[in-house]
Amino acid sequence: MAKAFLRSGDEVSVSNYGLADRLNRWVSLTPAERDALSRLEDRPKAIRRGAVLMEEQGRSDELFVMQQGMLMCYVLLDDGSRQIVRFLFPGDLFALSALVYGRAPDTVVALSNAVVCPFDRGQMAMLATEHPRLFSLILVLNQVERVITTDRLAGLGRTSARVRVATLLLSLRGQMRHAGMDVSTSFALGLTQEEMGDAIGLTAVHVNRMLRQLEDDALIKREGGRVYLLDQARLAREAGYIDRFEGLDLSWLPPGR
Repeated sequence: MAKAFLRSGDEVSVSNYGLADRLNRWVSLTPAERDALSRLEDRPKAIRRGAVLMEEQGRSDELFVMQQGMLMCYVLLDDGSRQIVRFLFPGDLFALSALVYGRAPDTVVALSNAVVCPFDRGQMAMLATEHPRLFSLILVLNQVERVITTDRLAGLGRTSARVRVATLLLSLRGQMRHAGMDVSTSFALGLTQEEMGDAIGLTAVHVNRMLRQLEDDALIKREGGRVYLLDQARLAREAGYIDRFEGLDLSWLPPGR
């Protein structure tokens, strides 16, 4: 993955994993479709680790394609605690709520240095009318991500702490793989144990205890900031994990233009 080179302010010139790369995993995009998607990414912007891109209930009228790094989306609960609802990786399209709401439903923060591409929501109307297959694929991607989030949030009330941690590890690895990242043998987690806990309803102490259990049972190994899945099949069976990027029915898609 190419690095971002700053020009002036936050504007950057990059060659990264974008929305076209993500959608091309499912269908062979036409040159016109690739060109249309490239116009969504013609204003790349670098953001630093820890920067707030959007604030919950803040005004929101732009959508974004992510090209590099890792972001998280969270909401604050009445007791002041934080619930992380989504992690974002290269190729993700986010802030689709701007299509129907004037205010952001969650806060978006950079977990690493990142590159995002903002674009006006009116460009989605262009895709819907000129490139219906692209618009349909964006709906597919949105639904896959919704189901991933539903799986994780549903597990908060019905699964053990150990299963929640295992599922989160498998889900993150799956998202990274579909973001074009090399996770064949291991992956950089990129999260603190507190952030993991805020995503799955556990304290940092509890997360640490479950990670140690998984290590003691030779299911994972942690080394140098990376996580190695030593027995992925067994881990997936124990967690009841389903890769929501697999088994998609795309037979209904209209032809590309």
